[in-house]
Amino acid sequence: MSHKILIIGACGQIGSELTYKLRNLYGKDNVVASDIGYNNLEVVNSGIFEIVDAQDYASVLTCVEKHKIDTIYLMAAMLSATGEKYPMKAWHLNMDSLFHVLNLAKAKYVKKVFWPSSIAVFGPTTPKENTPQHTVMEPSTVYGITKQVGERWCEYYFEKYGVDVRSIRYPGIISWKTLPGGGTTDYAVEIYHKAITDGTYESFLSENTELPMMFMDDAIDATLQLMDAPAENITIRSSYNLGAMSFTPKEIAQTIEKHIPGFNITYNPDYRQNIADSWPKSIDDSCARNDWGWRHRFDLDKMSAEMILQLQKKYASEKK
Repeated sequence: MSHKILIIGACGQIGSELTYKLRNLYGKDNVVASDIGYNNLEVVNSGIFEIVDAQDYASVLTCVEKHKIDTIYLMAAMLSATGEKYPMKAWHLNMDSLFHVLNLAKAKYVKKVFWPSSIAVFGPTTPKENTPQHTVMEPSTVYGITKQVGERWCEYYFEKYGVDVRSIRYPGIISWKTLPGGGTTDYAVEIYHKAITDGTYESFLSENTELPMMFMDDAIDATLQLMDAPAENITIRSSYNLGAMSFTPKEIAQTIEKHIPGFNITYNPDYRQNIADSWPKSIDDSCARNDWGWRHRFDLDKMSAEMILQLQKKYASEKK
């Protein structure tokens, strides 16, 4: 059975790579990419693209009806660091968009919904090591608050209305294809770019700030595995913990130096340090591993090798 998929927020860091992967799997005519503007021409030109305002129910509904969509991936969101600068904007974007999509599923316009949560749902009172699936959640950022509230609504819509909504609490996501979009874990992407262009990097987090991270390929694989899993296997309708690796700025710098000798890192923590300090250091994702067979493929060394290889190619081709 062919899926008709809509990705909302397809120009973003995860949305763009999800778009390419889904188009490879289901064919570009079955995957509609959408965003509020033409922010990523590669995505815009790689298949069907629609301008959709995630905060406008009619805008989303029009697109769903036009293309007979059955599955929505809602990837539009304002991330942690940006959200702290624009709290009400972040609240309205992150919450309104979720309600619109859940209500479309409730009204039977679509059959299945993916909505990303984040480790930002956890707060300073959460156990830091091997953070459990079910634990204290007192987030201290607007982004985290929207994600925690969103999780509760997802579970509510499943319990009350039978909406097939699925979610993952993403850790920091690292990718060489797109630049980061205003998150607290962005240093772990920027550092590779600066290593290649400048040979040095000033980290906005302190050297021993350990955070859960994941290579983009693993994040996309996890998302598709979860969406492909039989409904009866899904025991968590709020959001699944997902883990792969945890490391500090100091540790990532050490792996980069293996490939770029003489690479130098300095530290100048800013307001994002407080956000990072409120998040877990490592994640217990045994529910995802047991329920739908999640396994990650990339550790820090493997990821660093791949990031540097791909970015060196990218920068070399830009110089030509």
